[in-house]
Amino acid sequence: MKALMAKDYMQVRPITFKADMMVQSVVAKFINSNQLGGPVIDEAGHLIGWVSEQDCISVMLKEAYHCEQVAQVKDVMRKDVLTVSPGTSMLELAEMMLGQKPKMYPVLEGGRLVGVISRHDVMKAIHNQLDTCFLHPDHN
Repeated sequence: MKALMAKDYMQVRPITFKADMMVQSVVAKFINSNQLGGPVIDEAGHLIGWVSEQDCISVMLKEAYHCEQVAQVKDVMRKDVLTVSPGTSMLELAEMMLGQKPKMYPVLEGGRLVGVISRHDVMKAIHNQLDTCFLHPDHN
């Protein structure tokens, strides 16, 4: 399990956002994908924040009430983002996700976004490892 790393299970083409996007555009991307959140990147691909469905809900309620779209990603994104590297072990990731930590982490290499990894991806890695244990019990 320690040999399995984030790079083995991360999503290499996650949906991403720009700081000047309207929240309504973000919501449309969420609706059409399986991601609950996504990295906000600059033109060079560097991570500058994170936006989630939860971050968008209160803004959407206000905008729906007033029937106007005014909020941009930079207005709702979080700037203090926990990240991992491609070499982070799946065991370490699983332990990180046990608490009230994020359900999804951006994966950075040299400060640039190379993917995202979610709780679902971690569960898949553990599930595959368990399958291997049961199919080949002598490899424990």
